[in-house]
Amino acid sequence: MDEADQDVGGEPAGVGSVEVKARVEAEVLELERELCRLPEVSAARVVTDPSGRPTEVHILATSGKHAKQVVRDVQSVALASFGLELDRRIVSVVQLGGNGNGNHDGGVPPAFRPVLVDVASEVSGLRSLVRVTLRRGDSEAVGFAEGSIASSARHRLVATATLDALRQLEAAAECLDVDSAHMVRVGVNDVAIVTVVFVLPPSEELSSGSAVVRRHEEADAVVRAVLDATNRRLPSLA
Repeated sequence: MDEADQDVGGEPAGVGSVEVKARVEAEVLELERELCRLPEVSAARVVTDPSGRPTEVHILATSGKHAKQVVRDVQSVALASFGLELDRRIVSVVQLGGNGNGNHDGGVPPAFRPVLVDVASEVSGLRSLVRVTLRRGDSEAVGFAEGSIASSARHRLVATATLDALRQLEAAAECLDVDSAHMVRVGVNDVAIVTVVFVLPPSEELSSGSAVVRRHEEADAVVRAVLDATNRRLPSLA
């Protein structure tokens, strides 16, 4: 082995950096596990810079506690257990409510909220037809959306079909349109994030909803995320 391939201690170049990287990854994993022990936290993901300093902390939490308090709890755990002082500005919290996780947070009673019955899709050539069935009380509605089979379009199609069904159950839903629908990775979980627009001339309001993917059923999670984004706002427009 050439001298250029060795450091002053005789070890191959890069061995030290590999060991540091492995240690950082282990510490990050341990921090994520510790954060997930907080009662309100369902998942945690920590992003670090090359030196191992956290630059982003993403938290998936229930709606049982205010987001600011969740951030303070995260800071306390990081400081007490790992000696890390986290800037609150790098901690982002996504809280699931409504149909996102089954929790009821006030407003319209769950029995009167639309719920998912079924979601299915049919592919014909380069086109996909998505069908979403919702139920509210004794009423049931089926919504449809058709578009490209492109992977970048499939979540938006599901969200669009969900709104189509919702409009049949809620007259106020006519003012709704899909802004975006996509998946994000939070810790070990995939989470559907949907944003919808309430068109209320002369203004527009943006609302977001989220839902954890269960049993690898992404379409199901997208529907629940749409309902999470709309269930608490629609009653006030009726």
